[in-house]
Amino acid sequence: MIRTIEVLFVIIILAGAFLAVSYFTVLPPPREVSPINLRRLSFSTLQTLDSNYDLSRAAFDTDNSTVWGGLQVALSASLPPNIIYNLTVYDVNDKDGQVYNYVSSISNTENLGTTNDLSTYKVASSNVTFNYTPEKIGEGSNGGTLYILNCSDANGWWITGYTAQSLAQDLYNLLSPYFVNTIMVQNTAQLAQILTGTPLQGENVQNAVVINTCGEAVPIPTAYCQTPYSTDSYAYYSYYLGQRVNLYNWTWSSIVGYPFYYASNTVSFSSGQNTWGIYGMQMTGPSGSRAFLQGLDNQAYHYDESSVASDVGGVTLTSQAIDSCNYYGIYPSSYQTSTRALSNSILSYHLTIGLNIFNPVGSYNPGAIYNHKATGSTNITGSLLALGLTRTPDVRVTGLSLLSYYQPRLYASEYTAAGTSRIVILQLGLVGSG
Repeated sequence: MIRTIEVLFVIIILAGAFLAVSYFTVLPPPREVSPINLRRLSFSTLQTLDSNYDLSRAAFDTDNSTVWGGLQVALSASLPPNIIYNLTVYDVNDKDGQVYNYVSSISNTENLGTTNDLSTYKVASSNVTFNYTPEKIGEGSNGGTLYILNCSDANGWWITGYTAQSLAQDLYNLLSPYFVNTIMVQNTAQLAQILTGTPLQGENVQNAVVINTCGEAVPIPTAYCQTPYSTDSYAYYSYYLGQRVNLYNWTWSSIVGYPFYYASNTVSFSSGQNTWGIYGMQMTGPSGSRAFLQGLDNQAYHYDESSVASDVGGVTLTSQAIDSCNYYGIYPSSYQTSTRALSNSILSYHLTIGLNIFNPVGSYNPGAIYNHKATGSTNITGSLLALGLTRTPDVRVTGLSLLSYYQPRLYASEYTAAGTSRIVILQLGLVGSG
């Protein structure tokens, strides 16, 4: 019983102490315990006002009372009721060093008090366009021609969902700004012309880039649909292409699948199909890649049908390719599937890897640019871009690969004339802080 009374006395004493402390303790107001971040609120408000470029338009139309009044209504509605503000617009003049000239302002108070903060926001005139001018590949050197095989008399394979012609147009739109000359090779007769070193439009044939849009098939001119090019199911034609790439120091680009697996000419091979119902095809098989590499390396031709590719599954872009994505603004998926990755064994054809677009998987390269250098030489004599991806091609990967390899610079346009840029400053305060 005595212990129970003692416990009650202790509880009474503690409760009394707590009440006494609570009575005499002065608690800070809520806004001091968790103050409003006025700078952050100011900047987010400016971003909200300009989400549809309304703030930018209003900043260049301060004499329009309707627009300016609408901005004030929107500003008041965007802020809590206990916030006071001052929004000021300055014109930026870079002519004589950066000079800011007052234009106009709106406010709901004469005094922002002692508790205030601000953010600045730069806006551009609606008639100003910011863009980049790319450096031309081959500019000032012996090269700079991009050939895109848009052959109307050839069919593609492993380009599911597309035609070679639609891919050609997409590649033209993507890459033509980066080359001195971009030429659509409209048929296999024109392909035969550049294979003999004859320009189509006065362009430089040497050091060109040739993009084959037919996937695993290679367009073959009618004049080549005979001996000796027809040897071993047209493997010798691939051998001849390798020789031409070496002779002219071309970068031959295979955009998807197994390179040189078919030859295609819808006239000469009108009755032939690839067992999948695509006519105008002649299957060459793995011997096509082997023959091309023999020609590129200036070896004597011999028939070799051993495979140079393998299915490696999921692959990822290299860090260099990802950096190029951000630089050139080209964003294919960084994750792809490769069923035709080339083996490192092909390096025996005096090849070095000039660029890996995808990270290697074991001894296989899902996407890379190979440079040929003869024994004892440091000079490149022909290159092969091989993207061993599965089926549906993404031309952005091809564009990214070539730009990552050649690295043309982008020159940003600069606008320094008065009246093209303005600074908006939004200063916020708390009611009763003064």
